[in-house]
Amino acid sequence: MCDYTITFQNATDETQIEALLDLTFGLERKSRPSYTFRADVSAVPGLSFSVRSPSSDKLLGTLRFWPVLVGDETALLLGPLAVQPDLQGKGIGKALVTHGLNAAKKMGYRLCFVVGEQPYYAPYGFKLAKPLGFDMPVPVSVEKFQALSLQGDVFPDLPKGLISPWGNVCETQAVQKV
Repeated sequence: MCDYTITFQNATDETQIEALLDLTFGLERKSRPSYTFRADVSAVPGLSFSVRSPSSDKLLGTLRFWPVLVGDETALLLGPLAVQPDLQGKGIGKALVTHGLNAAKKMGYRLCFVVGEQPYYAPYGFKLAKPLGFDMPVPVSVEKFQALSLQGDVFPDLPKGLISPWGNVCETQAVQKV
């Protein structure tokens, strides 16, 4: 295990975060379908975290949550989660996800989605989203698209359907109201 501190991200972290994401996911990462949900949208304030070494202030990991809509309800899209490659498997990612999900619960969000490996996210309670009645407007693997009820609501009591990118829906609603 290594020594680290989880903090809120700030503007000065951005260059290091982008470099870590490129290192972890490759330069083509922004062409992945889930990135369309992040285009021209800011991550949720209070749900963007960095992990740093207290001794060197080196960025060890990052996690952000993004707003999405399911029906009229704001939900979250978790990711990207990235940890320095030489530190993967040491619990930093798990600590980040646990910290982030706890913060999201405290903020009152009811639904969180992720496009990621099921064996990694299942221990947090994520379940395959498609059989629960959720869909994405972009092609994603059915085995990777997952949903989590953050407040203990049973899935039949939660909104269902197509998850919409925050920016597109808000722009459409703004145009319709004018």
